[in-house]
Amino acid sequence: MTVCVRHRLCLLGDVEGDVVRLTPAGRMVEAWWHHLPHKFSHLCLDAFVVMPHHIHGIVGIMDTRPTTVSPPTTIPPTVGADPRVRPPSEPGAIPHQGAHVGAPLPTVVQWWKTMTTNAYIRGVRAAGWPPFDGQLWQRNYWERIIRTPRELDLTRRYIAGNPLRWHLDPMNPGRPQNQPE
Repeated sequence: MTVCVRHRLCLLGDVEGDVVRLTPAGRMVEAWWHHLPHKFSHLCLDAFVVMPHHIHGIVGIMDTRPTTVSPPTTIPPTVGADPRVRPPSEPGAIPHQGAHVGAPLPTVVQWWKTMTTNAYIRGVRAAGWPPFDGQLWQRNYWERIIRTPRELDLTRRYIAGNPLRWHLDPMNPGRPQNQPE
């Protein structure tokens, strides 16, 4: 998923060469990202990067429902269909019947945006962070279901290489206007 700062304000860091130098606000955003599995135990985190005005991250949704195996086990996240719609992963397992496994992604993102916005406001008041107008984050976010191991590998590479491509980002305020994409 990708979440952008409203108006693409570069509040979270700067890119120097191929390294993102996070501001205190960027470190706070990163800390709340890593806190997600503590709040939502059905999540596991994968590749992640904080950029100057957006974040990219992979969130795995684990199937934590008990199976017929005793004691109950946790089925690790798999690449493929959402656990709410795929058939049971083991013979004799309890069918999903279309129910959510934990909080849905929009709820997770909403909670994360709320926590980071509140922490940012505290940083503005206590530490003089640059203020924002109205909302810290854009209204929505981008998401994509990763369906294959190859797609997972390509997405991980895209996230890891994002700082290397910052100079090409058309929303990078430091990018020369005549530089080709």
